[in-house]
Amino acid sequence: MLFNSFSFAVFVPIVFGLYWFVFQKSLKAQNVLLLFASYFFYSCWDWRFLFLLMFSTALDYFSGLQIAKTVTDKYRKIWFYSSIGINLSFLGIFKYFDFFVLSFQNLLLKIGFSVDVFTLNIILPVGISFYTFHGLSYVIDVYKKRIPTEKNFVDYAVFVSYFPLLVAGPIERATHLLPQIKAKRNFNYDEAVLGLYQIIWGLFKKIVIADNCAHYANEIFNNPGHYSGSTLVMGALLFTFQIYGDFSGYSDIAIGVSRLFGIELLKNFAFPYFSRDIAEFWRRWHISLSSWFKDYLYIPLGGSKGGKWMQIRNTFIIFLVSGFWHGANWTFLIWGFLNAIYFLPLLLTNKNRVNLEIVAKNQCLPTWKESIQMGITFVLTVFAWIFFRANSLASAIQYIKGIFTKSLFSVPEVRPTFLIILIVGFVLVEWLGREGHFALDHFRKVGNRFFRWSFVMFLLVLLFVFGKEEQEFIYFQF
Repeated sequence: MLFNSFSFAVFVPIVFGLYWFVFQKSLKAQNVLLLFASYFFYSCWDWRFLFLLMFSTALDYFSGLQIAKTVTDKYRKIWFYSSIGINLSFLGIFKYFDFFVLSFQNLLLKIGFSVDVFTLNIILPVGISFYTFHGLSYVIDVYKKRIPTEKNFVDYAVFVSYFPLLVAGPIERATHLLPQIKAKRNFNYDEAVLGLYQIIWGLFKKIVIADNCAHYANEIFNNPGHYSGSTLVMGALLFTFQIYGDFSGYSDIAIGVSRLFGIELLKNFAFPYFSRDIAEFWRRWHISLSSWFKDYLYIPLGGSKGGKWMQIRNTFIIFLVSGFWHGANWTFLIWGFLNAIYFLPLLLTNKNRVNLEIVAKNQCLPTWKESIQMGITFVLTVFAWIFFRANSLASAIQYIKGIFTKSLFSVPEVRPTFLIILIVGFVLVEWLGREGHFALDHFRKVGNRFFRWSFVMFLLVLLFVFGKEEQEFIYFQF
């Protein structure tokens, strides 16, 4: 069931009506409803993988109970490492087994040995990387005694499988989401209106911006040898806006839907393409994943406490693991490695935490220095996205070679004029709303009601015009 589908447009109002008008007086009933709704939502993808989700949930729930009640440190470690190991094993089998086997086979072929290998060729369960990280963070926090063990199975199961974030995040923490699940919730009209604005803006990002960019980007990336260097640059730019519109659009819809149910989710994007350096970009892009790796990998490795060499080592580990988290392909590792290289000068000069506030705060336009910094950061990001999008390293190298030719200075063969106008308008709205939680955060406070409704109607018309085909979100494959 896609967020941008008719079935989801029917599903949410039904759950919303039951949640607030039938079960409002019973928190327990509301949570049971959310759990059943989440399991139904997930089973719409492939009901067989629902059992994997339920097993992972039960494993971490009972592991948390055993870790809490076990007195000896030895047995606490057994339960802890067993839960971590089983979760990572499932993730490894479904997501990485074939990659390692085929990589090993290719390595042997290069040194002159030909071997037959066994591959699983199984479908990747949608959302497995996200709900696995939910469970891992809970077990780690229980083991480290940061949070008490959750004894109510329904509440814990809702935390793991809550349908707005189940498939592609944000990656929630038990410390943030579980208290909200356990607390009585009252309907807040203003929050619901804000949620609807965020849903509409998220759908606009996905349907109007991302899906239209995908049409051209896919054609160019799949046939790089047929196009000029300038057209390949156009393809990279279109993918840059595709992945942002697609993923941040999903996050906006997820957060907006959750607002309708009185539950606040973690912010996942903060206008990353307005960043002045790569460190700021990673504080604003996929925030829930970046902070997860920081808290559960970077800091345990020593963080920034050691010398420069330790900091450099930990930085490269984080970026490489982040790249590999996205998929079993060398292209993702190179993408992570490139971002680590971008980050390195900032780390060496202790400038990785300079730009903490949004650019040009309380101002209409950025300074020339800020504009240049944003331009450089954006170009570096676009270049790295080529590896992220390419099907293989060979394809990425071919694509980059195709850019740096004489045809780079020709007129692009692909010139989607209307789409470019939409992208410019989209960037303008994002810029004007960059100090909010999302672009339309303060939109309801605009004094002119006619302007507000006219703009919303304009967005809805665009959604109707471009929303005839249901296209999956990019991060479903991760």
